Amino acid sequence: MKKDILIIGGGAAGIMAAITAADEANVLLVERDVRLGGILNICIHDGFGLYFFKEELTGPEFADRLLKKLEKQNIEILLETTVIKIKKTEKGFKAVLTNEDGLKEVDTKAIILTSGSYERTAGAIRLPGKRLKGITTAGTAQRYLNQDGYLVGKNIFILGSGDIGLIMARRMSLEGAKVHGVAEINSNPSGLERNIVQCLNDFNIPLFLSHTVTNVEGTNKVKRITISEVDKNFKPISGTEKYFNVDCLLLSVGLIPETNLIKNLNYQINPVTNSASVNQNYETSIPGLFVAGNSLHIHDLVDYVVLEAQKAANCCLNYLKEICQVKNEKQIITQENLSYTIPDKIDFNNILEPIEIYFRTKIKVEKAKIIVKQNNKIIKTFQRRYLKPAEMNKIKLLKNDFISTDYLEIILEELV
Repeated sequence: MKKDILIIGGGAAGIMAAITAADEANVLLVERDVRLGGILNICIHDGFGLYFFKEELTGPEFADRLLKKLEKQNIEILLETTVIKIKKTEKGFKAVLTNEDGLKEVDTKAIILTSGSYERTAGAIRLPGKRLKGITTAGTAQRYLNQDGYLVGKNIFILGSGDIGLIMARRMSLEGAKVHGVAEINSNPSGLERNIVQCLNDFNIPLFLSHTVTNVEGTNKVKRITISEVDKNFKPISGTEKYFNVDCLLLSVGLIPETNLIKNLNYQINPVTNSASVNQNYETSIPGLFVAGNSLHIHDLVDYVVLEAQKAANCCLNYLKEICQVKNEKQIITQENLSYTIPDKIDFNNILEPIEIYFRTKIKVEKAKIIVKQNNKIIKTFQRRYLKPAEMNKIKLLKNDFISTDYLEIILEELV
């Protein structure tokens, strides 16, 4: 089978990438689940679509809007199909797929990876105590409840204040469970402010900042957990223990971009996001390999995911037209108060449209100035208010903002 573009992952990013590329390329969209939509299918709460569709939708409604656009395109879609291997070739890539019909090989000129992310588990965070029934991730509990109709516990405690955990605190409460609290090891919540208010405050669920779980007790199933306050080095402080009798511990301790499929291609890695390093066209260090959505970095809003995938698909089409072939890439260097930027490098030979740079801060700032420097000269500044590590922000640069093809430096300056 020969294709122009292979899109791996049929969530919001994959669907939008397919819609965008379909008019100008022969596209194959591969999804390992039984249907398209990804995480949107189990996110039955509202809050989606405010930026992209200009109205508030639930996850399934957002997915349905995208799927109706997809149905109008002539795109080959393979469901319940897993990509098991990708190899770089002289003319592009060779991918091996597997499904109930057996193995298939696909020769493609380019790949857009939109495989999403996966949750950190108890083992990944070295959760103290026994490994018992009743310890599960918030996303798994969300799938059981919203898709299958099963409640994973009646007395719940949640470790981590990620958005999925906050939303599940509300959801479990609405279904009759008692949520005893949420513990967050950091001094600031990991989720959006609106979710703190709507999911915890409105339901009188306590949030324990600078706390973590230090013990899990029970025989076959969770019966009691212990949380303790932590110091600035995240070490438990003796004498601060609190005990909760629960039958379920939900983990909402972060998401990791799913990039295992392309690890063998030896692409350049962004050490902060643990995903690929990309330029403003969402192209990796491997020519023809593009990454978008949560497989690139973790997003707050699905609206940003689809906009990112749309741009990645357009840039992939430019690659097929041999517009973005010769590169002149320079790094974006961030100062100490910024966690990372996406993109993390600029290809000065291929600036085709305004560059949107997404970033996260390491600290909470009420009023700030974002300074962009090149050749030790300030080329642009931006004023921002209420920046938080949990919320992604962005700035926009135009081609004529640059004064050279040297690297960029981005600085966060706190204002008083």
